[in-house]
Amino acid sequence: MATGVLIVEDEPNIVESLSFVLQRAGHAVTSALDGEAALGILRSSAPDLLILDLMLPGINGFEVLKTVKSDPALKQVPVIVLTAKGQARDRRMAEDIGVEGFMTKPFSNRELVELVDKLVKR
Repeated sequence: MATGVLIVEDEPNIVESLSFVLQRAGHAVTSALDGEAALGILRSSAPDLLILDLMLPGINGFEVLKTVKSDPALKQVPVIVLTAKGQARDRRMAEDIGVEGFMTKPFSNRELVELVDKLVKR
């Protein structure tokens, strides 16, 4: 059975390429272009894994991450932060909140798929 991956990214080209790579690897993919849409999807049907950009319009990625990790129904969902903000401070903040993976853009498709597969234990 395909695992469900939610991509939260405001750049449509990145959503498209990530969706293609993950679907080819056997994952079912949904996406949201902002934090508010992401929270709506998360609350209606929690995915097996969340790929989250930090710089989002409206509710930013850190706020989405804090909401996920503080919600008993969602905190078990593994989160990979995928961001252009590769500063050590951002990584530390994300790790303190409870992120399971942190990748900076540009990223390797192969490494991302390997990390997704590892976190959903396929």
